Amino acid sequence: MNKKMNIARRDFRNAMLFISLWIIGVIAFKLYPIVISFYYSLTDYSVVKKSEFIGFGNYNALFHDPLFYKSLSNTFYMICLGTVCSTAAAIAIAVLLNNKGIKGLSFLRVVFFIPTLVPVVIASILWIWLLQPDNGIINEVLGFFGLTGPVWLASPLWAKPAFILMMVWSSGTAIIIYLAGLQEIPDSLYESASIDGAGFFRKVFSITLPLLSPVILFNVVTSVIGIFQWFAEPLIMTNGGPDNSTLFYSLNLYRSAFQYFKMGYASAMAWILLVIAMIIILILFRLNKRFGYSE
Repeated sequence: MNKKMNIARRDFRNAMLFISLWIIGVIAFKLYPIVISFYYSLTDYSVVKKSEFIGFGNYNALFHDPLFYKSLSNTFYMICLGTVCSTAAAIAIAVLLNNKGIKGLSFLRVVFFIPTLVPVVIASILWIWLLQPDNGIINEVLGFFGLTGPVWLASPLWAKPAFILMMVWSSGTAIIIYLAGLQEIPDSLYESASIDGAGFFRKVFSITLPLLSPVILFNVVTSVIGIFQWFAEPLIMTNGGPDNSTLFYSLNLYRSAFQYFKMGYASAMAWILLVIAMIIILILFRLNKRFGYSE
């Protein structure tokens, strides 16, 4: 009995030693920053001077800051419209690519996936060129059909739709995931629906979308998290302008922390962001549980 206990203790000790570097990494780079950021959110801290405890002063200041509400509304705009547009486009393209009768299917799948391989900086510079009001390709195409294109990134009205176009263009990863989900749906369901006289759209809304709902939930949740963390593209393409119309939450947080050195204020923003993101994701899971498909 004692021998077995000694062996168990030795195995436990060896296992702990084996994963000790991982535990140290989690504590140093995940748990400690989380705990210390909450502490700093309760202080007036600017890096260059010692932090001063002010309670919930940063949170109170946030709720009286117009830029906080502006960045929050810009982010919600992208979550509501950007996520809907990119999700609808990705599902439509995945349904198209799931059609085995189309020639060059493998080539088309690669074409739609390639934009996700482009580095963020390169993609941002590319889209600045595409969205040029005078000689950008998008306005040139609109002009071919007799339409006058907007000034896109220079317009407070059209800057966010321009970013939505970029989101749709870079949704190749979501397309691949939707395509994998579509291929898990049994063909027998479509064959039975065809025998009953169901058309293409009837099959999509009665079979495809309900059975694809777990995959849709996954992609929507990752998209929402990605938008809350959206930083590089608006920094490079517009730097939050014009008129703060593309000042998204992460960019506002970055400015507070690393341009104005209001670390306590930025930490409070980060904690509010965490709470909002958790509430939205919880709502999405509840909606999926109520309206989605589950085995």
